[in-house]
Amino acid sequence: MRALIAFIAALFLIGPAAAQLRTDWTRTVTITPGGTYVLGNPQATRLVEYVSYTCPHCAHFVGEASEPLRNDWVRKGTLSLEVRNAVRDPYDLAAAVLVRCGNKNHFFANHEAMFASQDAWMGRVQSYEAKRADMPTPKSASEQLISIATGTGLTDFFAKRGVTVEQQRTCLADKKTLDALGAMAKDAWEVKKIGGTPSFSVDGKMVDGAHDWNGLRPALPVSPK
Repeated sequence: MRALIAFIAALFLIGPAAAQLRTDWTRTVTITPGGTYVLGNPQATRLVEYVSYTCPHCAHFVGEASEPLRNDWVRKGTLSLEVRNAVRDPYDLAAAVLVRCGNKNHFFANHEAMFASQDAWMGRVQSYEAKRADMPTPKSASEQLISIATGTGLTDFFAKRGVTVEQQRTCLADKKTLDALGAMAKDAWEVKKIGGTPSFSVDGKMVDGAHDWNGLRPALPVSPK
């Protein structure tokens, strides 16, 4: 009986700090007013990644850093991760639109999968680019993006990930999404004046000279045990 009473009493002694430790913050995805996606505790130290889906260095970073960032920082609530697209070209734009198409909780899985398949996809981009001169001129930006998605295999890639072709076409024609990505790119290249991708900021301060996991890691808060 004494043990039972002690157990019940202990339940009432569990405070907010203990509750936070029980929260798996990798299950929390929010969208900022600017249209960027954030993984983790919105009140935590904010790591911003400026990335491009046609950037091989970004693919290497995401492949190397995503797991330790999730497990050692984001999951424990000490760091949140925000992705900002620093779009470089129409292929990058088409990928960026489709990665965010559909359920917001699928964004980070799609983001990582897009980079994991980059080598194969970029090979299709090169084939598409070689044939582009012989194709009819697109009548609109959305028509161009749809052509890119179809011709480079993005349509099939995201259909297998549960985004229907109809959903994809709607997303590729969505002005709000295109405007948000354009604003992100302008902020990255013209306002922040990043030197390339990937680039990073921690709590609003750019991390000078860091363009990979080894360069970024010393700028992060100490990971809790």
